[in-house]
Amino acid sequence: MADPERPRVAIAVPTFRRAATLRRLLPLLSEEIAATTEVSASVIVVDNDPERSAEAIAREAACDYVAEPRRGLSAVRNTALTAARDRGAVAVAFIDDDETPEPGWLAALVEPWLAGRADLVSGEVESVFDGPVDPWLSAGGFFRRVRFPAGARMQAAPSNNLLIDLRTATRLALAFDERFGATGGEDIYFTRQAALRGARIVSAPDARVLDPVAPERTRRGWVLRRAYRVGTTTAACDVLLEDSVRGRALRRLGWAGRGAARSAAGALRWAWGRLSRSVVHDARGARLAARGAGMVSGALGLRYREYSRREV
Repeated sequence: MADPERPRVAIAVPTFRRAATLRRLLPLLSEEIAATTEVSASVIVVDNDPERSAEAIAREAACDYVAEPRRGLSAVRNTALTAARDRGAVAVAFIDDDETPEPGWLAALVEPWLAGRADLVSGEVESVFDGPVDPWLSAGGFFRRVRFPAGARMQAAPSNNLLIDLRTATRLALAFDERFGATGGEDIYFTRQAALRGARIVSAPDARVLDPVAPERTRRGWVLRRAYRVGTTTAACDVLLEDSVRGRALRRLGWAGRGAARSAAGALRWAWGRLSRSVVHDARGARLAARGAGMVSGALGLRYREYSRREV
């Protein structure tokens, strides 16, 4: 039963056909809730599978269950926001269905928010691998994340370990944009809008989750496609944040120019790496070229639909 004296927080778990990892995650979230006395928390499983494959798992774990059959990350996350509001929550904490929260995750995530220092709180995500990683991937920094110290203000944040104050989201008219549902980047667009409208996004590195990297995502082709996709959404987000037609045109030109320059520089660095047999120049050049090409595509309005049907 919810405690009326404590703020209500909904932990939202978007999912799509990941029965094994979801079944492992939900008891861990229950442990986090039991260990966190500052808030009254509950779990909402938001199922993107039209066949409702997560329903039985959610019911077994005594979690709330909501079905969202519409495809796309944005639809699932918006449904989570609505479901949290409907249940009287004043904040929602997103975590992916294959992640593992470290002990103390929830308490660390809500602390800056409860203290009045943040409207959104971004926890730390650490990639974990089943086995040895291709040295080329390590040299290229494909899984390296930018780290922020505790309490640092951020201008954008990913949503796989993110707390959102729902009152702030309502006041600023924030929602996950459906245009990014199949491409990814909906979280960056959402949080950039939030920051531009005055919301405080704060880093909480002690709120840590482990993010397993599937073997197929450690292939060179996959990481280069991801770098390209990140480039497209980076440019697209920035263009769409500009309201005026002239402003958007200028931003498109700017991103096209920057992307072309990066792609050319990356290609040269990659070629030098091949000639000199330097794995660092080879990998980082390829990554820069792919991301630069993505920026050009994003500036021109082209999209790479990485999540047209995927596990959310």
